[in-house]
Amino acid sequence: MELAVNMVEKRGQMVAEDQLGFGKHFTDHMFVMDYSREKGWHSPRIAAYDEFACFPAAMVFHYGQAIFEGIKAFRTEDKRIVIFRTKDYLNRFNRSADALCIPHIDVDFVADSLKKLVGIEKDWVPTSVGTALYIRPFIIATDPYVGVKVSDTYKLFIILSPVGAYYAAGFNPVKIKVEDRYVRAVQGGLGEAKTPANYAASMRAEYEAKQNGYAQVLWLDAVERKYIEEVGTMNIFFKINGEIITPELSGSILSGMTRRTVLELCREWGLKTTERRISIDEVYEAYTKGQLEEVFGTGTAAVISPVGELTWKDHKMVINGNKTGEFAQKLFDTVTGIQYGKLEDKHGWVDEVCKL
Repeated sequence: MELAVNMVEKRGQMVAEDQLGFGKHFTDHMFVMDYSREKGWHSPRIAAYDEFACFPAAMVFHYGQAIFEGIKAFRTEDKRIVIFRTKDYLNRFNRSADALCIPHIDVDFVADSLKKLVGIEKDWVPTSVGTALYIRPFIIATDPYVGVKVSDTYKLFIILSPVGAYYAAGFNPVKIKVEDRYVRAVQGGLGEAKTPANYAASMRAEYEAKQNGYAQVLWLDAVERKYIEEVGTMNIFFKINGEIITPELSGSILSGMTRRTVLELCREWGLKTTERRISIDEVYEAYTKGQLEEVFGTGTAAVISPVGELTWKDHKMVINGNKTGEFAQKLFDTVTGIQYGKLEDKHGWVDEVCKL
């Protein structure tokens, strides 16, 4: 396939970096590609970020057949634009496609097209530490058919958004409620895929939690309401007696790229690092014994997010005096150091787009 590039005159304007927020502003161009059963993926193009035509009967609106990803590009200290773990994210995109019966993309072609798009929009990559250019690939089912089936046609988009910190607190401890009433996902369902349905299922619990002053909810398993799964927008880690513990991937937990990065770093540093089932009772017991040293979330949007308070039923657990722990700080400094070019990338995680 040949990528068509249709450049447009600059229409948008970068806002002040301390006013970016998350997901509010978008660049001038986007990537689009179509799929039909007869042609496969075809007609890849970079075009103006704009509205697009779609039938009201398009299946995505009625049956939710859609997937998405979240990737970030950074402006480094040595004046380069780089993307973090591009193909790892796009390979996960294909794993989500499997769960929704969506045809695979060609990872190499889409990665190259993505780099071309980011290169065109390089002026939209912010400069401050804590900011980035957020990259949102997504696929929607477009068959104009009101009936339950797998769609025969799809559209793939990649849009770009300059962003600041995901949480209003920035890199400061957040309050999280342990959710024991609502459930998000079950094994054998869609929990391990990045699909809108997962996020729709989480909204009621998260809305209620935020009304009560919490940043997010921590989900428990849907069967026993006992075993910890993940936070609404992050995977979760516990540091107990020097051991780094995170819930194992059971089929209802997203395989986070930042989670994977943290696990690789922890093992490289020689720390006891375990992926296993961990119950909220075990966490509370560790807290009462003074063994719960740190809790932190990991995700593309927030990178590392220290947890200062966990509330479970009538139990309030204040972790590390509601201060950022040394280990969470080390992880944040290391991951962001690699992303912004302050530290050497020994793992091949950073993909260069261009030099400035």
